[in-house]
Amino acid sequence: MSSPYRPSINEELARFAYSSLWMFILPVALCIWLIKSLVKPTNFDYRKKERFGFLPQLTHTGGIYLHCVSVGEVVAASKIVKSIWSTMPDKPITISTTTPTGADRVAQIFGDKVQHVYLPFDLPFLMQNLLNKVQPEQVLITEVELWPNLTHACWKRAIPVTVVNARMTDKSRRNYAKISALFTPMLHKISCVCAQGRRDFDNYLALGLPKDKLTLTNNIKFDLHAPLSTSDIEKVKARFNSDNRLIIIGGSTHAPEEQYLLDTLLALKKEHAIRLILVPRHPQRFDKVWALCQRSGLTCCRSSEANIHQSDIVLVDEMGVLAQLYGIADIAFIGGSIANRGGHNALEASIYGVPAIMGPHTYNNPEICQTLEDNGGLIICKDLPSLIAQCDNWLHDTRARQTAGQASARVIQENTGAIQRTLTAIGF
Repeated sequence: MSSPYRPSINEELARFAYSSLWMFILPVALCIWLIKSLVKPTNFDYRKKERFGFLPQLTHTGGIYLHCVSVGEVVAASKIVKSIWSTMPDKPITISTTTPTGADRVAQIFGDKVQHVYLPFDLPFLMQNLLNKVQPEQVLITEVELWPNLTHACWKRAIPVTVVNARMTDKSRRNYAKISALFTPMLHKISCVCAQGRRDFDNYLALGLPKDKLTLTNNIKFDLHAPLSTSDIEKVKARFNSDNRLIIIGGSTHAPEEQYLLDTLLALKKEHAIRLILVPRHPQRFDKVWALCQRSGLTCCRSSEANIHQSDIVLVDEMGVLAQLYGIADIAFIGGSIANRGGHNALEASIYGVPAIMGPHTYNNPEICQTLEDNGGLIICKDLPSLIAQCDNWLHDTRARQTAGQASARVIQENTGAIQRTLTAIGF
């Protein structure tokens, strides 16, 4: 076992400098929030005061405090929560996020079974207040959200902190190495890191995490079950594809990916009876993407407002629909991969046996993407011509498309087990 950690003078100086920076940022952020709230108030603006430490009255204390950034992390973490509840159904759970889309997904998945808060800014007194109110027995942090003052406050109270489905890209490792006086001591205060892949495992070791605190669990996202039954899929199909066209879905897209997909549709529409369904990653972009759809010259509609059945393009301007739509797709383009965002989760399509296409930027989930690519379930397209060509190939060749989809589904079947390994690592 590693020896007990003792803070050094350098660490205290680094934490002081870090907290001082937040103290400068905090009043600026408060002013911006107040101005935006007055100009265009939203429900998130009302709750955003929680980021400044004004937490709501909590319905329960104790149990597990689980922090997620946004939607993807919430979905992955929900699998851990449900597994814990399978043996301890009364275990209290508090989940925090930093985005309203993450908060919405918590509500969609759990309703009032968990309590949700927005994570305060990482200042000592705000984190102490958070722990005073929640009083957790254990803190779980998903993927990449590492906060020095939260970790330090938990360490002082002997509250174990575990990073689950932990991700550490090569770029993040290099950046954290530049602030090693702050980051390395924080690693020693973490109880356990459950790495989602060999790259992440090795990068945590390189940053100084003691090996006895590190476990290679693999990626929780492999532990998937199709969210829809066959009858549910038929209901989705009746709404989005009653005329039985071939469906290309652009999932979790960013600019300029919608334009790439619209250009692909224009290039292929004369030869194929196809429909493009666009699901932008961020709801604040719905109107901009709608304007692109209208300029395409093809028939288009918004899923929340219009009759879908005769449209060439459907803009999905609703949250929480994408996972269902993959069930009716013939080809899935996974967003954030032509746009340099690291690529979103291709496995949401794989669970239905849908072959996937991504751009060159897949560094958020390199092992997942590499495994899918090696097995033939994922094709990487670096530019618009290759995207058009690959879609055209799969639309013409039904057998090749189905073979790729079967390979994609097989990857999930052969890589399950991360949730159980994670539960073992954190003592459940």
